[in-house]
Amino acid sequence: MNKLKLVILSAVIPLCLPCCKKNNNNIPAQNAVSVEITKKNHSWYYFSSLSFNQTDKPQNAPSQAMKPWTETLRISSANNSAEALDNITAYAIVNRLGVLKFNGDEIFLSPDVTLFTDRTAGNLVFMGNVPLFSVYKSSFFNDTIVDPDYKNNDSAHLFLVQFDSTAKISYPLINSNNITSKKNSEVTDFYWNGREWCCSIKTISDIKNEFSYVKFRPQIPLLAISPATADSSIFVEESDVDTFRDCKKQISYKDAPDRIKKLLAGFDTKLPFEINVKNAGGFSPRIYSNEVSNSNEKELHATAILSQSWSAALFEDGTLFLEGALPGRHILRSGMPVAIRLPKLPTGFVYSDFVISGTTLYAAWEETAFYKTGRAGFLQVNLDRTLYSRLI
Repeated sequence: MNKLKLVILSAVIPLCLPCCKKNNNNIPAQNAVSVEITKKNHSWYYFSSLSFNQTDKPQNAPSQAMKPWTETLRISSANNSAEALDNITAYAIVNRLGVLKFNGDEIFLSPDVTLFTDRTAGNLVFMGNVPLFSVYKSSFFNDTIVDPDYKNNDSAHLFLVQFDSTAKISYPLINSNNITSKKNSEVTDFYWNGREWCCSIKTISDIKNEFSYVKFRPQIPLLAISPATADSSIFVEESDVDTFRDCKKQISYKDAPDRIKKLLAGFDTKLPFEINVKNAGGFSPRIYSNEVSNSNEKELHATAILSQSWSAALFEDGTLFLEGALPGRHILRSGMPVAIRLPKLPTGFVYSDFVISGTTLYAAWEETAFYKTGRAGFLQVNLDRTLYSRLI
């Protein structure tokens, strides 16, 4: 294992992974130097029913009833747009609320009561620099599917949605009924590899719920399609569960992109972990798994973004590995990875997803208990003050 000089940006209180409480260890980072986060360089935000608000600490945000994650206000997916000299935008889908757009230290929320209120939203991908995401109604926890109007209105079963960042509105491109003839069907998940879309469809009935699978390819530019024209604009073919699982399968970490392995070269790969890797402005992410035989440690979870000039990975405990050059800034540590410790979260809280817009980091946090989520929001960190002002 290469010994890299990793720089750690720490909270005043030492940080510990929730799954490592018994030995009180941090994620390994060699030759660490501590850099303190202060009140002047970071801010906490939580989600309310209509917006987001500032708080001094996540635990001081108003209490929220624990609900299944499909029904909760939380950042369900986030990513940077494709990097360009004049484009530092990033986006996050907020389940049950709307779309967040980040532009440096500026934050814009575009809520949509009609689209988001009773649907689960996520799976953010990009067509060019245009954000796309999916929505569906969960048959396990969503009371609206027992409404007679649900079964009588095929157009209500939305699937693929485009966010227009100029108009600040979200509107549907393809509905579930455009890719299946089965009534009362929801596309609950998909994988897009840049050429074709693999979809899992759940059909809801009073007798039983069934799953089916399709693949489709647009015959014209995707962004020119609408639910009214989709039937004649996409080619749909039947698929099966094995094909869908193959699209979504975890890949061995030994086959992860070289940039990810370089980024985590100072991380102890003797620990089991899985990492969700996204390309900025790209297609569906891939999950890479580092399995360790006979390990007694719980599996760690992380998400990563590969951008044109930088790459980063965030673990649940708030350890962020970063390498490269952020927009308009020099290359950090001559290209060596930097390990940043975000502020420690209270017990029962985790970091989930993140983006970096310009030199501002946004890290999603949420209160979790098994499959349920309570309070949720995001942390904003000024990397100019915490990182670039102290490193060369």
